[in-house]
Amino acid sequence: MTRVYLVDDQLILREGLHALLETAGHTVVGQSCDPTEAVAQAQQQNAQVMLLDLDLGERSGFEVLQELKKRESSVKAVVLTISALPRHVAEAVRLGAAGYVLKDSGAAEMLQAIETVAAGRRYFGPQVADLALQALTNDGPADPFAILSPRERQIVTMVVNGLSSAAIGTQLHLSPKTVDTYRSRTMAKLNVTGVTSLVRLAVREGLVEK
Repeated sequence: MTRVYLVDDQLILREGLHALLETAGHTVVGQSCDPTEAVAQAQQQNAQVMLLDLDLGERSGFEVLQELKKRESSVKAVVLTISALPRHVAEAVRLGAAGYVLKDSGAAEMLQAIETVAAGRRYFGPQVADLALQALTNDGPADPFAILSPRERQIVTMVVNGLSSAAIGTQLHLSPKTVDTYRSRTMAKLNVTGVTSLVRLAVREGLVEK
């Protein structure tokens, strides 16, 4: 029996996973769609395995992986996602994910991943085995923008295209202060200190054209 914590932005999916895991003999110790809350609660509840989606609405599952790695947490993360992009596999591996399973793989594979990771080994589903191998052997740099949520990536793109916080806020129906918060958070994640450095990084990585 494994103590599992669920992180997904869809409540109906979390409820379905909860029922499936409990039926299989595991214990679901908590669930959340918020990265900060998830990390804190998973540790407080002594979760062994975290089942983690990468797309958390305006946040990102990569934030969770980053925080678990930063804290040197004993909670092992199994990514459960629709994304089979090599760069996402690479970034998940770099940030310490112990498993990676596609959502269309089926319940049996997900349960196998949980049991394998709980036993101290890694698990990558057959559909992403080649991608995992590429991730582990590729000498090229990982996509630095992979850690951003869709909303953060959208705002970065608008910033590097020269839009002000007020203009971005108008287009996205956000307050300028909220946009500034997004800007500060994304720059901290990307380890850049200003818009000029952000533009250089975005051009280099192909996020925007020169």
